[in-house]
Amino acid sequence: MANNLFRIRERTVLSDDWGNLARYDFELKTRSGAWQAQRREAYDRGNGVACLLHDPEGGTVLLIRQFRLPAAVNGHDGMMIEVPAGMLDGADPKQRMREELEEETGYRVSELDHLYDVYMSPGSVTEYLSFYQGTYDRSDRAAEGGGNVEEGEDIEVLHVLLEDALAMIRTGEICDAKTIMLIQHLALERR
Repeated sequence: MANNLFRIRERTVLSDDWGNLARYDFELKTRSGAWQAQRREAYDRGNGVACLLHDPEGGTVLLIRQFRLPAAVNGHDGMMIEVPAGMLDGADPKQRMREELEEETGYRVSELDHLYDVYMSPGSVTEYLSFYQGTYDRSDRAAEGGGNVEEGEDIEVLHVLLEDALAMIRTGEICDAKTIMLIQHLALERR
């Protein structure tokens, strides 16, 4: 792989389990035009989707709580409050998001608005997330939710007032980047 900014010289797979961790030896073209040798690692687990559903009548947002090992091993208790999200696995992002919403929350929605695509940690992870938002009503519940047991998911569904969700960001109870971005986006829209 090469382009006018960088040239890969060697790719070494360090791990290929849930995702792929590789070390890259490459040359990067500097602003002066010189080529500089560098070595970095990149983790590739595919691209994903995330969505915030809002109930305009009740003033709530639909969030989930689930255990996240990386947060737990970094000092958090691991029980993260997040928006529903999932991996694309080659699927259409909007359709995949609808499936994840029903699997994780039990809610079936037809209309989702694409907001933006974002690289969440471009210094180490190849993944980008497609962000969506939509509305829901309590009558849209079509399934139990709670996640896929075979995938180790045990998801609690939360209906949180938008104002409370904003306060939870300030207190650190919500500390997931994708969730913060989507809640703040909705709050700005509703101004």
